[in-house]
Amino acid sequence: MGKIAMIVAIDRNNAIGKSGDQLVYISEDLKHFKATTTGHTVLMGRKTSDALPKGVLPNRRNIIITRSLSWQHEGADIAHSVEEAIGMIGDDEMVFVIGGGAIYKTMMPYAEVLYVTEIDKAFEEADTYFPVIDGEEWHVSNVSDWMDDDKNDVRFRYVEYQRR
Repeated sequence: MGKIAMIVAIDRNNAIGKSGDQLVYISEDLKHFKATTTGHTVLMGRKTSDALPKGVLPNRRNIIITRSLSWQHEGADIAHSVEEAIGMIGDDEMVFVIGGGAIYKTMMPYAEVLYVTEIDKAFEEADTYFPVIDGEEWHVSNVSDWMDDDKNDVRFRYVEYQRR
């Protein structure tokens, strides 16, 4: 089985979303997400797939987890449980879990790498959170400098974690 990684943008409180959408759209982070995941498999929940503006992500294998046995999505492989999704990974070299909150929580024990965009702001209206990154289980392997996103008036940086 391939390596399972998670890629996520979190605020100071580990928040990742509000009302079914991202907290903020940082152009540079979206480019980073695309560059990191293109050519690989992305695994997501149905609500995350519904939030994608153009449907499935191009140039990536899309695996979508849904409890609905009749739900389909053109261009995606559908799994009805985390176990089924993991079985679909097969020989895929790298699989990126891209959300949402319940999928991150369920997939955390399987992840080997976390690609985290830390946003230096707390979003009060947030309602969806990433699991706590336990320092006993994870160590920081790479950290970028802080960058400014003037459009959204936020600072952010990239932090990579490896499972201990």
